[in-house]
Amino acid sequence: MDKPQILVYVEKSLNYNAFDVKWIPRSAKFVTIGSHARGTGALQVHEMCEGSLKLVHNAERPKALKCGTFGASALEDRHLAVGDFEGKMEIIDLAAAETPVYSVKAHEEIINAIDGVAGLNIGKGAPEIATGSRDGLVKVWDPRQRDRPVVTIEPKEGEQKRDCWSVAFGNSHSMEERALCAGFDNGDVKMFDLRTMEVKWETNVKNGVCSLEFDRKDIDMNKLLATTLESKFHIYDLRTFHEEKGFAGMMDKGHKSTIWCGRHLPQDREIFVTTGGNGSLMLWKYSYPSARSKKLSDGSEVGVAGEAKPLQNATITDQPITSFDWSPDKMGLSVCTGLDQTVRVVIMTKLNIV
Repeated sequence: MDKPQILVYVEKSLNYNAFDVKWIPRSAKFVTIGSHARGTGALQVHEMCEGSLKLVHNAERPKALKCGTFGASALEDRHLAVGDFEGKMEIIDLAAAETPVYSVKAHEEIINAIDGVAGLNIGKGAPEIATGSRDGLVKVWDPRQRDRPVVTIEPKEGEQKRDCWSVAFGNSHSMEERALCAGFDNGDVKMFDLRTMEVKWETNVKNGVCSLEFDRKDIDMNKLLATTLESKFHIYDLRTFHEEKGFAGMMDKGHKSTIWCGRHLPQDREIFVTTGGNGSLMLWKYSYPSARSKKLSDGSEVGVAGEAKPLQNATITDQPITSFDWSPDKMGLSVCTGLDQTVRVVIMTKLNIV
């Protein structure tokens, strides 16, 4: 069987540090966000045009931007929610980026991570945005309600505040159900059931959690991917929960460096990519075990994790690749940015035959 290939289609130098990149749904455009050397925020829209990248919109924000998501926006609006270095969360209409349509002082320190759900026709229930910050708090926002979060998740009494590096929504398959995962600098991963407002599960992966992602947001929880410092990633099977053992998981090594990001292919949730501190992209396929659960001697049921098989890898730069996004519309089309101040459109071929 032919292996998939990882090909850099086009690349473009930037005059700022880009911390996040997102495809604009139903378009050949993507947005890069980051920080100018003078500390202001960079927000640019680029369009693929005849083998090159054309800058079609350029806005400078008062403060450096760290992260963004379209996940809570209506498909016809495609508004971008961003978090900045001073703890402000804003929702921006890219056609008029200078004046946000929503703005709130969400945290006292930098917003490291943001995720949205129930926008773009993905997920049930209210459109919500989750933010995670260096101040140790995780908050959930409904853009229809001004100025205050609908949920604030704080450390337990006596528990040290940890820097939240990643957040991810999942289990949004009905009007009632929704889960939120948060990953922290000490390796803690916590899953919150937003229906019962309780911590459903927590574990520690021993290294800072750089990214989290459910394989799909709008189904019964299936798998969770967590990437970390020290070249490790973890995949948890979320179909069977044991009161003492939690969810079954597997761990693998990839890039011999920090794994900054892990993202599932929208058209096939068993295929995912990881990005490395050594400038590499690695493509993987997850395989389920013959049985996803087994009975223990006491009659209880525990999950069984599968395994991840590497499909292809490519080193495309000598600097860390810190953000990555698949096109939701074109299978295999992706975009990434890194610490070399360059944005790259990458095509991965033959994904439909692996």
